[in-house]
Parts: sequence; structure tokens; C-alpha cells
Amino acid sequence: MTILDGKKTAADIKEELALEVVELKNKGKKVPHLAAIIVGNDGASLTYVNAKVKACERVGFESTLIRLPDDTTEESLLNEINILNVDSDIDGFIVQLPLPKHIDEQKILMAVDPDKDVDGFHPTNVGKMALNLPTFISATPFGILELLYRYNVETSGKHVVVIGRSHIVGSPMSILLSQKRRIGNATVTITHSRTKNLKELTLQADIIIAALGIPEFLKADMVKDDVTVIDVGITRIADSSKKSGFRLVGDVAFNEVSEKASFITPVPGGVGPMTIAMLLKNTLLACERKN
Repeated sequence: MTILDGKKTAADIKEELALEVVELKNKGKKVPHLAAIIVGNDGASLTYVNAKVKACERVGFESTLIRLPDDTTEESLLNEINILNVDSDIDGFIVQLPLPKHIDEQKILMAVDPDKDVDGFHPTNVGKMALNLPTFISATPFGILELLYRYNVETSGKHVVVIGRSHIVGSPMSILLSQKRRIGNATVTITHSRTKNLKELTLQADIIIAALGIPEFLKADMVKDDVTVIDVGITRIADSSKKSGFRLVGDVAFNEVSEKASFITPVPGGVGPMTIAMLLKNTLLACERKN
């Protein structure tokens, strides 16, 4: 059994990006600049955005963080987006989700210039992804593709079962892995809360992507031997034995499933760290396209 180590792989990618930045500087070219807008004081969002800023510093990117209060109006937020859209120094930017209830998330995502949408959430970029055209692939699916590639996991001709149909992970993964691409050419079954006989499907799967948000949902009796398992879920579970008072678990019962798997991602340290690394990769791509 091989652990798909997202922490190590993400660190490798950041090292590669740092070398590319040095090369850009040596040639007198522009250094990538990533901006992030965060509205309100959601603890998890603040932690995540700060991690993105630190990652930019580590690889030598420029970064800008725009913090707005909880009561920011939709109009004010749209104004901030328009400023970033026309700022030629900003190569890519993200609007950290979730947004406060009084703001229409879809309206906000639609306002981002698709050429600066390094999150890959704009319908233009989702459409290009579905048509297998060059575009920004959203960071989590992009990270999963990269992990499978770097660990030489064969996908061509394999049966992939995706559990969960979210716009952020499940749906794009089902499209990407079925496409004619380096990591793709698979036969994909997408499943969700209305799927009947889910266990029958997962027992047929060569690769399972679990992205449904239910802790330790996928058990050993639901998978066959030598399966590859990608665990996208992350949930805090109360645990008095831990200093923090909680532990992090994924959608997969890791201890039992790992005994049958040939490849598996841990939680934490699997898919999560890849997300920021691929966001940086998209920002470099945006900078190269523009310049």
C-alpha cells in the first residue's frame, strides 16, 4: 500500500514554482501576483487565506489580501472585484467562500474576469474544462489529477466511482477523468445521495473518489482489493485525548480501507495541501498567459 502524500507533493510543487520565479526575475520578467478578498471573520476562511498568503511568500509571488467587514454590501464587493479585474499588476485573484448570507455568491463569481479566475469557478472556465480546452481547473480537482500523475496511478481504461456531485469536486472530477488526457480515459460512474446499491458500484471500482462530507462513510467491505482511494472529505470530530479537543477525519475509514488499497490519500495531509499548491500553479499560468 502506497500513501499518496499530498503534503510532500505540494512541497515539491512549491519548490518547482520558486525556481520558476527565480528564472522569471533573472530574465527581468514579471513575478506572478495573487490577490484574495475575504469578507467577514470566519475562522476557517481566515486560516485558509493566511495559508495562501504565506505560500505566495514562500515561492516568491506577490500577494495582496483585501479584508472587508461582515456588513460589506454586495455592491461594495462587486466594486472591489472590478478594481482587481482592471488592475494590470494582479494576475489572478480569488474571493474566499463562503460569503455572508446577504451576498449572492453566484453573482460574485460571475463578476470575476475569467482570465483572472484562478479558482476556476467562473462558468466560462467550467465550460472550457468540460470541453477539454486550455483553462484554469479548480484547485482541488487539479490537485487530485497531479497526485495521480506523480504517483503513476494508471487511470486509462479503469472504472472510477465518484461519491458526491458537488460543483467544486465531484462533478468536475467525473468530467476530467473521463476525458482524453494524460490522467483520464477512465470510465466514470458518479454517485450521490439518491444512488441505489452504492456498495455494488464501489465494489466494482478500480479508483474511488470520496467527496460527500460524511465522516468515515467508505468502509472496507465497500471496496475491492488493490483499489485506489482519494479521500476529499475533512470533518472535525470531538476527541478529548487530543490537545486541540478534536481530530480530523475524512470520508474514508482509513485504518480499515488502507489494508485493502494499493494507493490511498490520508486525512489530513492528502488532498488538502495540494489545493493551495495548484492555486499557485494557476496563478503562474495566468501570469504567463498575460505576459
